[in-house]
Amino acid sequence: MASAVIPNLSADGYTRFNDDTINLRRAVVSDRDGHDIDSRMDVSAAAEEQDLPNMIGSQSSLDHEYVTDGVSGEVRVLSDPKDVGKSWETNYHEAAIFLEEGANNEKFDSHPSDPKAVPAYLLVHNNWYYGLDLFTSSLLLILALGEDPAVTALKLPVAAHSIMEIAALITIAGELFLKLRWIGWRTILRHKRTAIKCLTLVVMFFEALVVLIRRSSHFRVTRAFRPIFLIDTRSFGAVRRFIRQILQSMPPILDMMGLLFFFVSTFALLGFFLFSEDPHNPNFSTLTSSFVSMFVLLTTANFPDVMMPAYSRSTWYALFFISYLCIVLYVLMNLMLAVVYETFTRVERDKFRKLLLHKRQACRLAFRLLVSKQNPTNLRFRQFEGLMHYYAPNKSPLDVLLMFHYLDQSGTGALSQDDFFRVYDAVTLTWEPQFAHIPWFHTAWPPLQNVLQKTHDLVHWKHFELVIYVLIICNGIAMVSRIGQDYNNLQEAARAFAASWDTILFLAIFVLEALLKVLGMGLSRYFSSGWNVYDFTVTLAALLGVLLNYMFPRLTCIVVLRPLRLLRLFKMKKRYRDVFGTVVLLSPLMSSALMVILVLYYFFAIIGMELFAGYNLKNCCNGTPVEDFYRWSANTTSSGGYYYLNNFENIAVSFVTLFELMVVNNWFIVMNAYAVVVHPSSRLYFMLFYLLTSVVLTIVVASVLEAFRFRIQYKRQTTKREEEKMLHEELHLKWEEISRLLRDQHLLDTLRPHLVVGGTSTFIGCRPRNREVLQNRMYRAEIEEWMNEAAAAEKSNQNGNQQLAHEVDAEHVVITESDSIVLGVDREDTILRRLTHR
Repeated sequence: MASAVIPNLSADGYTRFNDDTINLRRAVVSDRDGHDIDSRMDVSAAAEEQDLPNMIGSQSSLDHEYVTDGVSGEVRVLSDPKDVGKSWETNYHEAAIFLEEGANNEKFDSHPSDPKAVPAYLLVHNNWYYGLDLFTSSLLLILALGEDPAVTALKLPVAAHSIMEIAALITIAGELFLKLRWIGWRTILRHKRTAIKCLTLVVMFFEALVVLIRRSSHFRVTRAFRPIFLIDTRSFGAVRRFIRQILQSMPPILDMMGLLFFFVSTFALLGFFLFSEDPHNPNFSTLTSSFVSMFVLLTTANFPDVMMPAYSRSTWYALFFISYLCIVLYVLMNLMLAVVYETFTRVERDKFRKLLLHKRQACRLAFRLLVSKQNPTNLRFRQFEGLMHYYAPNKSPLDVLLMFHYLDQSGTGALSQDDFFRVYDAVTLTWEPQFAHIPWFHTAWPPLQNVLQKTHDLVHWKHFELVIYVLIICNGIAMVSRIGQDYNNLQEAARAFAASWDTILFLAIFVLEALLKVLGMGLSRYFSSGWNVYDFTVTLAALLGVLLNYMFPRLTCIVVLRPLRLLRLFKMKKRYRDVFGTVVLLSPLMSSALMVILVLYYFFAIIGMELFAGYNLKNCCNGTPVEDFYRWSANTTSSGGYYYLNNFENIAVSFVTLFELMVVNNWFIVMNAYAVVVHPSSRLYFMLFYLLTSVVLTIVVASVLEAFRFRIQYKRQTTKREEEKMLHEELHLKWEEISRLLRDQHLLDTLRPHLVVGGTSTFIGCRPRNREVLQNRMYRAEIEEWMNEAAAAEKSNQNGNQQLAHEVDAEHVVITESDSIVLGVDREDTILRRLTHR
């Protein structure tokens, strides 16, 4: 029997099949002898009255009036209300996954096509599994503390850490196995990150088995790849995006590094021919040492030491080193920063555009799963509420209602696809009743209300903040006077500075300030301000510091708590406010950058422990230029003789050593020591670490510059009034309209305390003041253009799919005798062409 497969080809990489199946209530197919060989069952009246899903998620079914059981694979008529409910729940869950993938910029090609894979698919995409994946991935990294070479206090038996590692790897393998149920090996092999994860998993699993069998550790450099599992978790989506941004910025960095190494090599060659014959200058004795010396000079860590032997011979040799530093350090390095900044700015804007369009595509795919068969162009509140149950489970029923009403700009009680495109914006809004800005004490006892009203007026007095600033300055003067006095010991000085009468006086004033603001503004409004949270925290810490000083006089470090109050003075100047605002905008990016640096540290720490653990650096380098830094004696060790502590004996010490290398001050001393003790080629490890950390830090600097420039431009283009309008939305809910919309008495009873029955309730929605919201304001003209282009592309793609379907109907459908369906006495030539899904 012939059938036509008509794929819905879309640009998102996620192939769905056409839903235009022909639904006939009576169809009789006869063979040549007149016997019935096939018939389609009538859909029961109960099923017709139900709200049937227009598309049943990832399940493959012949018609959407039929449902395929996700466990048994049985196909049955979608007439049982339980089947309808299960189908809707599947759609809600998958639609939420689409929205999550859109927000995380994940591809849409990992959804199942086999109905039997749906349970495994939904199992992996839930918060419990996300938490388990994060826990096991973190456990793998933490095991490095107890594995040889281990931190002494945390050392574990070989069998213990091997079993824990194998258990964690099996758990991660379970996720990959479940993924195989719906995407198959071919998709995994095409997905680079997943392919690397699978390969690393297999290698590490067999290595852990070998360790468990032998009961001893061996050379395991593959442990350095453990962060792959952590980065692949759902919680580290922002880190993956930052790594992707680093990779996108790499081409100009590599170009500039090529030019940089050309000059380093050229000057190294010139230095070898100029200074190699000097027996007192070991820095240029060979081409290798000459290159290493010039590479270190690039970081200025060995300047002017590397210059002085040549400078002692002739002062003209200083031109060699000065010209080198001017070219590579002040020109090329700064030029590389400029190139990276330009690339980062372009990548950042392009990333915003792609993420915006990717979210639009996610909304379009989710919308198709949320509309009903009876009304495939509009989304009802019931389906929207089901979506939010999975996508935003922390939202209350009132929040869901307000989001739906905010999206329903036409006021029809249903959402079109264009309305649904703004669902990400709706989820970010936090709602509160309009009367929330009325003083919190408006229903209090009248005499108390009068007192609180005066307190409210006081804290909102235009000179109140000025008075507080004057008190903070006086507090600073008191601290300076305390520092200038002489004391008998540190404990007495700490008591005078952190627990004296003036400290207690100003602390009491700041406690009073916090109390007045809480009484005048209310707790919620008081803690809604970041500066108020900071003041409250500092005040509480200072109060705790006074108590600790009296209880533990030797705890002198608490003196740091008192000066923290002075930070608030920086709020007075606009430039500092811009700096703090930039820090707030950068906090998510800085968190991602910090995680990338920690991952880089972990990678090099594991390799460093495998290569260099066990080497004793005490008195290691006699007869070399770094001899003095490692000369150690129990009684006469000099201040420079403690460099033997910069080693790789465990992962904690390795992190400290790597940080010292990243700072690059005297980093070559550690490098040269291991070159003497281990092998000269070990310098490659330290040089590679410097280059990679330089790349990451350069991109971090570029991101700071770009964020600061973005905020300054935003401030220049946006007034305070425009910003307030952008960050707030006002909604009016009429009880009659809500009653008609919901048709759910239980839900209405739940919402009744929050709404005005028979009247209108007004709510204010607040957006977070983050980078994405500000970008929507800055790029509003470009966003409109991008959206129009996307809509035109979707329309063109839809027309192309219709043309393809027409061509398949005309050319590729073979009508056999058994396909002839008699629909009436005079219509025997009417043909039903069966359209099947893949």
